[in-house]
Amino acid sequence: MGYTHTGPADRSRGTIRKLFGTDMPLFREHLLRLDPQSRRDRFVGAVSDAYLAAYAERCFASEGLVYGYVEDGRVRGAAELQPYGEWSDLRAEAAFSVEAPWRCQGIGSALFEHLLVAARNRRVRQLAMSCLAYNRPMQALARKYRADLALERGEVVGTVATAGPTPFTLMQEAVDDARGFMSAAADLQQRIWQPLGAAPAATPATQTAR
Repeated sequence: MGYTHTGPADRSRGTIRKLFGTDMPLFREHLLRLDPQSRRDRFVGAVSDAYLAAYAERCFASEGLVYGYVEDGRVRGAAELQPYGEWSDLRAEAAFSVEAPWRCQGIGSALFEHLLVAARNRRVRQLAMSCLAYNRPMQALARKYRADLALERGEVVGTVATAGPTPFTLMQEAVDDARGFMSAAADLQQRIWQPLGAAPAATPATQTAR
């Protein structure tokens, strides 16, 4: 399965939510749709379809979290939060991927906000993100959240200091998870029944991407 480009996006049609195990195929298809440049930006080098398929499976078998921007039942952007070892190490890495037609619409920033809440609730104190030196949009996103940037062997590495959890952040993630689970269940039901010609179930109200 290769990458494809689609028409212009309308961010107001999508939602941002945590991706669950049943969403792994949606995440994998998102990665496979990334064009060659987007793949280099995300993985700091060229990667094959086979690598991306295996990577998607590893993400959902790890301790990390994946958030997705979901539009019309497809993941068009994703943000990953992966701890360095255990969450108790207080350090984690953030990574982002957004399909080309969906860029420059604030999706990366909205995904990052959800990632920051999740990181705070897991008591992560340092959130690292890296990109190639020419990747200005990613560096701008890091600066927006006051990251300290440093050039290391041709890559720009940013570190964001995060605060700890609060009752508000804990409740915010719990509410988002409940909404996200309902949305994931509806998406799964739609994927199961649509090939059989049945009408898809109505998707419950979820949080619109900011």
